[in-house]
Amino acid sequence: MPKKSTKSNVKQMWGFIAPYKWGLIIAIAMVFVTSATLSISPMFEGRITTQLVSDVQGIMNGTLTSVHFTAILQTILILAILYAIKTISQVVMSFMLTNAIQNTTHDLRKALQKKIQHLPVRYFDTHKYGDVLSRITNDVDTLSNALQQTLTQIISGILSLILAIIMMTRINLAMTGLTLLLIPASLIITKIIVGKSQRSFRAQQNALGQLNGTITEMYTGFNEIMLYNRQKEAEEKFSESNSRLCQNAFRAQFMSSLISPLISLCTYLCIGSIAVFGATLAISNIISVGNLQAFIRYIWQVNDPLSQISNMSAQIQSAFAALGRIFEVLNEEEEVPEKAVPEVIEEPKGNVTFEHVRFGYYPDNILIQDLNAEIKSGQMVAIVGPTGAGKTTLINLLMRFYDVLGGSIKIDGVDIRDMRREDLRRLFGMVLQDTWLFSGTIYDNIRYGRLDARNDEIIEASKMANVDHFIRTLPDGYNMVINEEGNNISQGEKQLLTIARAILKDPQILILDEATSSVDTRLEKMLQEAMTNVLKNRTSFVIAHRLSTIRSADLILVIDHGNIVEQGTHESLMAQHGYYEKLYNSQFADMQEN
Repeated sequence: MPKKSTKSNVKQMWGFIAPYKWGLIIAIAMVFVTSATLSISPMFEGRITTQLVSDVQGIMNGTLTSVHFTAILQTILILAILYAIKTISQVVMSFMLTNAIQNTTHDLRKALQKKIQHLPVRYFDTHKYGDVLSRITNDVDTLSNALQQTLTQIISGILSLILAIIMMTRINLAMTGLTLLLIPASLIITKIIVGKSQRSFRAQQNALGQLNGTITEMYTGFNEIMLYNRQKEAEEKFSESNSRLCQNAFRAQFMSSLISPLISLCTYLCIGSIAVFGATLAISNIISVGNLQAFIRYIWQVNDPLSQISNMSAQIQSAFAALGRIFEVLNEEEEVPEKAVPEVIEEPKGNVTFEHVRFGYYPDNILIQDLNAEIKSGQMVAIVGPTGAGKTTLINLLMRFYDVLGGSIKIDGVDIRDMRREDLRRLFGMVLQDTWLFSGTIYDNIRYGRLDARNDEIIEASKMANVDHFIRTLPDGYNMVINEEGNNISQGEKQLLTIARAILKDPQILILDEATSSVDTRLEKMLQEAMTNVLKNRTSFVIAHRLSTIRSADLILVIDHGNIVEQGTHESLMAQHGYYEKLYNSQFADMQEN
């Protein structure tokens, strides 16, 4: 999907901010109050100086006997009130802004999570999980921090700049004209540096996502890294990603950091010029000393927003880069929309038909050319073939993780593309080679298959999966908490728990994708005995490399290069002396050698 412009991303972001616009409006109103008090204060500060100078001159000339402390104290009281108003308005502004920004980022994360639930499997097959995670966490945090810290500062800076210029014109137009040269000089400096550094900030955010992807990959396969003594290679890979991030971050941060000192240099030159010019005007009694003091304070009020914006340049550019990455996800094409009036199978039987199925993960690389098969309700179907033949692809199509490019897949005569995905997947139970358990009790992990299941139903499902005895030997039995890594039980035991989860769901169609790959011989025998009962009156698809485990299958589909080259029972396929026999005999020979 082509990247959208920054303007388009900002417009889309407003959709998330709009529900909290009144909070922002109040916050901005408080910014106006704060800026106004800051702009008025130097005038009163200047009055104190002017009053003191005037009174001292009067005392020296003999026209006055003392300083007018009453007038000075009145001015100080006015300043105190102004400062109090400024402080209160800043507190209100901070509260309203924080509330609006945090709610906005909450909605943004929620939208990202919802979007991810509707993205096709293809997206996750082509993007690193770490990079996706980085967009939801790091990029949203970067955007949140930028909104929290820069939004009001930018508004305050612009407003303070305008008010300072207005107040300066009241003092002296010539000095104001000279000072205004600071603004275009600062804008030119900022434009040049931002233009050169923006690319580096985009590269920095992308490098951060790649680093997260590398870290996720490394820690997911930590045991394998240790097993094969690949610590050095892993360290080098991490170091390469880390160095790339460091280089891009250095270029981005260094270039943006040049803005502030260059603007400060222009400001100091401006102040020096104004000090000389203003002093001559004060000597000539064109302006008072207090007004000269106030004018120089206003120059700093011009410099402050320019410096603030320049200091925020790195954060702003990182935020725009993060914004682009966030909306890349939110604008991704979702799964094919559901039918307006979907088909519903009221009483599913589990008949499955593949009719002239054509599919490829990429249009120019077709994996399945013309696949045909008919599976009757209650049959156990084994899918066998060499690695990469298309066994798992067949299951992905059946579950509608991918849609066929041609032909159709039907369940009980209904094309699965005419069904809601939710209704379709409700018919299935699946046990994958890679187990997935979450942090929680064993009860909770098995109940994930059917959330309304009672404890006695969970125990019954565990017995059918031959895992009940194991669970009862654990310290807290079914109430034992599986940790986040899931490493306080063995891989084989995890596999049995996921099988119990699938049994609890009581699906019409059961898919076992290398389900016994992590189970030892003793547990496999127990599992096979349990499965004999579990698979009764239920259509099942079994993918297994160990052909000895599927000899009793009602139908064996032999797949090679995405097509069914042979199908039948074990005995009939062996009698054909074809591809299946070669696979079986080669595997048996390997077992004999071992």
